[in-house]
Formats: sequence, C-alpha cells, structure tokens
Amino acid sequence: MASGLTLRKHTIFDKRDGRSVIIALDHGSIAGPMDGIVNPSEIVRECVSAGADAILTTKGVVDASLGEWDRTTSLVLRLSGGFTVLGGGFQEEMIVEPETALAYGATCAAITVKFGHEREGCFIKQASLAIDRCHRLGLPVMIEAMAKGTIGGKEFAVHDPEAIRMVARMGSEIGADLIKTYYTGSIDSFARVIKGCPVPVVILGGAKTDSVRQVFQTIHDSLQAGGSGIAMGRNIWAFGKAGTMIEAINGLVHGHWSVDKALAKVEA
Repeated sequence: MASGLTLRKHTIFDKRDGRSVIIALDHGSIAGPMDGIVNPSEIVRECVSAGADAILTTKGVVDASLGEWDRTTSLVLRLSGGFTVLGGGFQEEMIVEPETALAYGATCAAITVKFGHEREGCFIKQASLAIDRCHRLGLPVMIEAMAKGTIGGKEFAVHDPEAIRMVARMGSEIGADLIKTYYTGSIDSFARVIKGCPVPVVILGGAKTDSVRQVFQTIHDSLQAGGSGIAMGRNIWAFGKAGTMIEAINGLVHGHWSVDKALAKVEA
C-alpha cells in the first residue's frame, strides 16, 4: 500500500521540484457546460498538449474524453459532490467509491471538506473514513479545505489567513496527502500556512478574475511562500486560451519564470 501511495504521488508532483500543475475540470457537475469546458475532449486535449501534470475532474469528463489522455497526465478523480447551482445546499456527499477511482485509472482522489459548516462533523467523518479506504488501496487523497464560520466570534473571508492556516492543518490531520485551498493574499501569511501543514499545499483559483496578471502574481507569490503549485480551473480555461495559459503556468511553477515572462507568453 505504501508503495502504491508513493508511486502515485510521483505522477502528480514533479520529483525535480516537488511541484504540480493540476487543472480543475470538475465544474460541470455543479454548473453544467460552462464556457471553456463545453467540450470535454477539447479541453482535456489542450491540458495534455500543454503539459499539465494532472487533471482534476469527474467520471463523465473522463468517459467523454478517453481518446485525449496519455501517460504524461495524471487523473485526480473527484469523490465528493452531490449538489448543483439549481438549488442544492452546497453540502458535500460522497458520490464516488474509492474503488471506482482506481477502476478509472486515477492516481489520486479528491474530496472537499467545508470546515466550520454546520455539518462540519459529518463532512470530516466521511472524508476521514474515505481516506482510510483510499489508503488501503494505495490511492492518495487531495482534500479541498474550505473555511467558513467565525474565529473569536467574528466572521471571516474565505481566504482569511488564520482560517486557511487552520483548515490546511485540519485536512492533513485526517490523513490528506495534499491540500488544495485558497491563497491568503500575501507571501508572509501563506508561508505560515505552509509551515503549519506537513503535506504539500496547492492553491485553488476561486471565482474568475478579469486579470491574467493577478492570476500569475498569485501563483508566483504562493510558490515564493513555499506552496507546491496549483489546482485551478476557471482562471485558466475561462480566458479562452487554455493551452497557452497552462504553458505559461508551467513556466511559473516548474520553470521559475517571472510574472512578466509568463504574461509575455500569453500575450504573444
């Protein structure tokens, strides 16, 4: 089991720098055919061609794009979900079995935990038990650690530095092999997140921004703080040039490019 976990982790994180470019294509299960991911085969083809280390997605996207995958791109299969923008309560349920992830050829599973939610205990329990099952199968698990609620009686923003520092550690405490969470807005505050979390941390993109420079600056700064890469979606493929965006982000993450160099790649 330990050998399987180690070998699968090596397919996600580049051994030369310990970093990863993971492209999130799991939005359709919640919001339907969003601009940028209308055609699963097309967006998967762009991700593979541009050199993404892994794709985070769902069973349906994999089934619809089988001919586009090759051995250079790892699959991170989402196990949790169970709600949509049509009226669901945004409450995570386990909707895919760990054995199914292995049957799909996944090298990692993904589960969201909303820490601070009124159903926090249920979310933590189901994620922890799923991690146990995944690890018995030699399958690593990414926890998407979300934060909501109050600290000291005060509500906080989703990217609040202290809240993110807490939930990143909380995710690792239930056995996560890597954490996906928000960047906290500054190198110093995110460095504290990294210091307090004993497993790799990659940043999510969140709501789409209109500034490519801001996307690249956030990625650059997270790496400077000790982050291990990205697991982003909308802020890559919603710009309409996913392949070029991924190539530029590969430069930032693996090539140690400056923000200006990455921008020049996109604007060329």
